[in-house]
Amino acid sequence: MKRALSRMSGILLATSMLCSAAVTAAQAETVKITFLGVGDVYQFDGGKTRGGLARMNAVAKAEKAANPNTIYVFDGDMLSPSLLSGLDKGQNMIDLTNMVPFDLAVPGNHEFDFGTENFIAKLKDSKYPWAAINITHADGSPIEGLGGVMWKEIEGVKVALIPVAQDTSPEVATTDDWKFESTVETAVTAAKQARDEGADLVVGVVQAPHSYDQLMLASKAFDVILSGDDHDVVIQYNGITAYVDTSIDANYMIPVDITVNVSEKDGKRRVSWEPNFRFIDTANVTPDPETEAKVKQFQEELGKELDVVIGKTETALDSRRNMVRTQETAMGDLIADAMVKASGADFAIINGGGIRGDKEYAAGTELTRRDILSELPFGNKTVVAEMTGKQILEGLENGVSMIEDGAGRFPQVSEGLKIEVDSKAAPGSRIVSASFNGEPIDPAKTYKVATNDYMLGGGDGYTAFTGSNVIVDGNNGKLMANDVMVYVREMGAVSPKVDGRIVVK
Repeated sequence: MKRALSRMSGILLATSMLCSAAVTAAQAETVKITFLGVGDVYQFDGGKTRGGLARMNAVAKAEKAANPNTIYVFDGDMLSPSLLSGLDKGQNMIDLTNMVPFDLAVPGNHEFDFGTENFIAKLKDSKYPWAAINITHADGSPIEGLGGVMWKEIEGVKVALIPVAQDTSPEVATTDDWKFESTVETAVTAAKQARDEGADLVVGVVQAPHSYDQLMLASKAFDVILSGDDHDVVIQYNGITAYVDTSIDANYMIPVDITVNVSEKDGKRRVSWEPNFRFIDTANVTPDPETEAKVKQFQEELGKELDVVIGKTETALDSRRNMVRTQETAMGDLIADAMVKASGADFAIINGGGIRGDKEYAAGTELTRRDILSELPFGNKTVVAEMTGKQILEGLENGVSMIEDGAGRFPQVSEGLKIEVDSKAAPGSRIVSASFNGEPIDPAKTYKVATNDYMLGGGDGYTAFTGSNVIVDGNNGKLMANDVMVYVREMGAVSPKVDGRIVVK
């Protein structure tokens, strides 16, 4: 009898355990959410083998089809700079991204290259929402149409998207009187608040340099960070936050699959998750046919105007990003010399970040209008101002103050100007010597300097140039690209070469 009771008790206990397990299983849920971020998309038609809007849209469509729980975001920089955007102020990008809309888009600094009015116009033309929690009018009032934190509930999982723009935008773009609060501080504060308000997943959608990204990672406030700005691919997971820096021109796309496990124990909701990073080389992606048709239409329209040979280069030219932002280049020399020829200035100083072709030209290459406009897509004007040697030296110190970061403020200069730089010295004390036509730059002397209207207004940190005696302003200056095209056409053949104008030690 006791043995029978013991067996019965065992059966009842096993049954009870099975029922308990069944209840737990019923309460536990697994949800797969895919996060796909892109940013820094400039060339609508991409490169020869990868990137571009047709491949980007194809990947987004495929991800959404494979998992309806896909959140597709943009983390800054599409309206500029590009060849076609120089003509239509970025409308081509809006038209193409509208074909596969984002769930959320954050403005990058290049969204403001044509001013805030143009950005607002493009925002209204978009079939997807733009948002940034750290941008307001000067008086703190919100920007009409620019949203804030976005909440999404996916199969019971509450997701908070924290959209944050780069706080250095006023230094490098035309943001008028708009106010940009701290990227990192604003993002972390909002992330913690979203967690307090019940978010299961907190996702940062940001345009920020690596240094900012690492600070946000260290805060432990985010589950996922999708970041743009640095033009490279970075994948990182520290056990707390999954982080992706999203490449350039959609060359590579990194979907992040988050498997979320939701359970309840003792009346308390528990959420755990783990990431899976997938690497997509878009060289292996078949372009979306509908988008490709629109891309070809844009290409045909451009070709009629731009594929006109204006001359050739007898020497190799290099406009790669890592070159024009760190050292003298033949391309920088060519552009600066053309500006001096057009303006009659003593010398020219331009920012390497304004040279955007990111390519090499072999000696003997025929140069077209397209080439020059690809290199100078911003529509900047050649301006001329009288500056003291003190202003020039301070401007040059600013130009070399962030060599290690590959900042766009690095100078490219015309013939006759020679600069020696100690890159290991503290910022502000890096110019070892600076001379013009063999004579040291005299802080008290006045020089006639050609630059671009962006730098003359203090862009890229060239605040030393503001307050100069302006001889030719942006309203009267000619397009830099036009000055270069005229120069090449008149010369017929150009032969610029690195000749020691800038020596970096």
